[in-house]
Amino acid sequence: MQTISLSAARRTALAAQGFADPRPASDPTRRHLAKVLSRVQLLQLDSVNVAVRAHYMPLFSRLGAYDPALVDDAAWSHRARRPRLLVESWAHEASLLPIEDWPLLRSGAKRDGWWRNYTKVVDTMPGLLDDVLAVVKEHGPIGAGAIEKELETEAVRRGPGAWWERSVVKKACEYLFGVGQLSTGTRRSFERLYDLTERVVPPEILSRKVSAEEGARGLIDRSARALGVATETDLRDYYRLGPDVSRQAVQELVEEGVLEPVQVADWRAVAYRHADARTPRAVSGRALLCPFDPLIWERARTERLFGFRYRIEIYVPEPKREYGYYVFPFLLDGALSARVDLKSDRAAGVLRVQGAFAEPGADQPRVAAELAGELRTMAEWQGLDGVTVGERGDLARALRRAVK
Repeated sequence: MQTISLSAARRTALAAQGFADPRPASDPTRRHLAKVLSRVQLLQLDSVNVAVRAHYMPLFSRLGAYDPALVDDAAWSHRARRPRLLVESWAHEASLLPIEDWPLLRSGAKRDGWWRNYTKVVDTMPGLLDDVLAVVKEHGPIGAGAIEKELETEAVRRGPGAWWERSVVKKACEYLFGVGQLSTGTRRSFERLYDLTERVVPPEILSRKVSAEEGARGLIDRSARALGVATETDLRDYYRLGPDVSRQAVQELVEEGVLEPVQVADWRAVAYRHADARTPRAVSGRALLCPFDPLIWERARTERLFGFRYRIEIYVPEPKREYGYYVFPFLLDGALSARVDLKSDRAAGVLRVQGAFAEPGADQPRVAAELAGELRTMAEWQGLDGVTVGERGDLARALRRAVK
């Protein structure tokens, strides 16, 4: 088994995620979006909007400033000349992924997620799912609140006993979304508007049947492409597969020559390198990474690759936070060199750096200069007038001078 250095593993991972590719010299297009998706495979969705929605940021990290309508059009609209490219599903978490991957997610390779907890609720209310589906069929794309109103109106016609509790209706919608009968037709101010999956996923894709074993191999192959070199647990986590399914798929892909077992220096577990992975001699450039960027969302892997301990502190009481509420690591020339707690203050028109912290051994003047440039680009991308830097953190003073 070949042994590779940690530096080589890191460069392989960065190249797989698209950080060895130069940013476009012109305004990014749908072609650039497709190229990023061929690297990362999916974009995680998250409701936190303190700085920027999670599904927009990985593209900015790799492409620089771009029109967010590229994502919106690809995910939530369909026209004959510009067909839908992305579909929502539970993958790593709630995610946008290429629409052609839908059969892999519905193959049975993935276990049912948290929505299985609603099975008992819907089983005890015969007719609820059919009623929800009927409303969506007639009125979709439609939000859960509007579905509730339609059911309430229908209950008046039917008489006593026909109305469902609002919380139960929302659970029914999420259950139907989880099992694939409903999808997201579009979004309005980030509210999910449900539609029948058959009206979102093209029939030629919806009708393609994939066995659980084929689905698992397809998902592990995509994980390995996105990660470059990874342990089995890393590969499993990307789409949240079960351990037995993942191990079998990894073994089969090794036998097919798609994955090669390698030993990464200082890693305890065996790693697997994708046959198409490349290892550049160096990785240059800079990028701010949101907490849900696929390069860093698996915290143990981030620590193994970069020596960078990272935890999201949204749910930590403010006095106990080490770095801040919504912290972005800063990637510079292949190393995670700093972290900044960011907030887009739209009322004041500024991007606020509420804390700035350099990693041990970082060249603080250079890191501050490069970080200031990327923060200005991010502020302009969001239509903000500038960047302001607070007092917290050992990098704050140098960064404050650099942004002026």
